[in-house]
Amino acid sequence: MKVYIESYGCTFNKADGQIIAGILQENEIDIVDSIEKADVIIVNTCYVKLPTENKITYRIQKLQKDFPDKKIIIGGCMVEIDAEKLDKIAPDCSWIGPHQLNKSAKIVEATYCGNVVREYGFSKESKVNVPKLVDDGLIHIIQICEGCLGVCTFCCTRFARGPLNSYPIADIKEEARKAIENGACEIQLTAQDTAAFGRDSGEKLSDLIKEVANLDGDFRIRVGMMHPKNILNDVDEIIDAMKHPKVYDFIHLPVQSGSDKVLSDMRRGHTVNQYLDVVSKFRKEIPDLTLAVDIIVGYPTETDDDFKSTIELLENIKPSLIHLSKYQHRKGAVSSSLPEIPHEVMKKRSKLLSEIKSKITEEENKDLVGSVQKVLVVEKGSKGGFIAKTDSYIPVIVDDAKLGTCVKVKITEATSTYLKSQLLE
Repeated sequence: MKVYIESYGCTFNKADGQIIAGILQENEIDIVDSIEKADVIIVNTCYVKLPTENKITYRIQKLQKDFPDKKIIIGGCMVEIDAEKLDKIAPDCSWIGPHQLNKSAKIVEATYCGNVVREYGFSKESKVNVPKLVDDGLIHIIQICEGCLGVCTFCCTRFARGPLNSYPIADIKEEARKAIENGACEIQLTAQDTAAFGRDSGEKLSDLIKEVANLDGDFRIRVGMMHPKNILNDVDEIIDAMKHPKVYDFIHLPVQSGSDKVLSDMRRGHTVNQYLDVVSKFRKEIPDLTLAVDIIVGYPTETDDDFKSTIELLENIKPSLIHLSKYQHRKGAVSSSLPEIPHEVMKKRSKLLSEIKSKITEEENKDLVGSVQKVLVVEKGSKGGFIAKTDSYIPVIVDDAKLGTCVKVKITEATSTYLKSQLLE
């Protein structure tokens, strides 16, 4: 029996796909690199945005049409968020819910034999120290907790991932240790909200970062997205932990809007001033910090003045990375009951923010041209060369280097998304 897996969406979901593959491999089920070689296809879905939903829906339907003789299993967030639609477009497909990965082998074997098996619903099963099939071993993803404490009105992912379930620091540290011994040079600590880690178990993100950073080996740690609301209780300790030389000077801190009114409507649980205070503290203690933010354009209650406040916020903090999303209704989300703003208004605001985004990020990167950087080479580039990361987690293109090594480069060119470099040693 041969299985092909394709995963969509966030780092966390990618790790789910690696766990599915690891469990199958442990049960002597072959993982193949193309659909043509496979008997069973697993589509590990993302459902965070409407364009993603449309892409996933089209993909499932196309696979059924193009490969009628192959068995198909649907995994990921769509299983929990929109079972009604999934059953309609793929009535003969089995399901693996994101909390039921330990049953992957059983589901695959039953599906291969012609049965439709659907396992879903929440579970407290740990996703640490379980079988995992990693692509190259250089970048190792560890899911430190699943679920969140948020009640954001626009989000449907929380319906798929459920309430917060943190995994023990000792277990996470042990998985990191094994990964580093096996050649990993980058450990990615991921979650729906890493700042919520331990709020249900009495442990703290700052302690987790320190424990992993103090492991032996030459590696770097990337800490995943943190909700501003949940970082407030431990901000000084987290900053102290992130000063460790093995931790990238990088935070992903979504703000979503620069308007307190819209943040309240979104039920984000923090104000603009609280957000600015956190950013200020980080930048004071970590001067070379790369700040990544998320912005939702056109939330249903966003007025022209609210939008102007978002522009002012971005021009004030000048983040290194800006992830923009046009607001769209999501299944089950509270805000989906509100009327959307006119499409032309949404389009105009999105275009303006995109221009501001490009200007800010390109200027940020241009400041690095001519500088000498120590970078970690983490993967091959899709168009040749290699991709390395600065200590601030900025991507740098290196023409020739050895994967997994730290090299010195001179930055020769900058774009809004990456840097080009010349190898110095």
